[in-house]
Amino acid sequence: MTDVVHIRHITEADWDGIVAIESRAYTALGLSEGRAALRSRAEISPGTCFVLDVGSGPAGYLLALPYPALSYPSLERMEVVAPPQPAPATRNLHLHDIVVEEGLRGRGLGQRLLHHFTLTARARGYERISLIAVGRSDTFWSARGYTAHPGISPGGYGANAVYMSRAVPTDLGAQPEPTGVVPRGLSVPTKRADPRVPCP
Repeated sequence: MTDVVHIRHITEADWDGIVAIESRAYTALGLSEGRAALRSRAEISPGTCFVLDVGSGPAGYLLALPYPALSYPSLERMEVVAPPQPAPATRNLHLHDIVVEEGLRGRGLGQRLLHHFTLTARARGYERISLIAVGRSDTFWSARGYTAHPGISPGGYGANAVYMSRAVPTDLGAQPEPTGVVPRGLSVPTKRADPRVPCP
């Protein structure tokens, strides 16, 4: 048996599902933001935020927004939506959040979502992607080309948070398409230091 996979932009109808997925992933870590903050991040840059559908409904999401290099969104406040600009004010795109439902991890779905996002970043003229690795997930992101910036201590993201970035790759090689099928069944756990961290 297989499930159809589709990556698309977020619609109004998706927010209940996104908030539920985010809450399940981050509440135990003390990092859950809530609906208003999540929406404010997506409203800054709807073209760089996505939902991952598997079968009949949302199974994950990705939120990214332009943010100055070496800085990051505060989890304690919402973003302020500025008027649209013809080109990014910064060439840095901050990958704020990527989550795949726990029961579906280890099937390559997060890799599809990340690949789709990276293609989008390149097509929109971004030069770098930044993120904050939480819960000792920095080794996961290091394996994907991200490097740590030791001089930055991301406040509010937990004791082991690490600010990381990488150049947007010019050659992404052969990667899975954003749509397709994946087998149903038991998933293989993704290797990471803390299994509670919602890495894809």
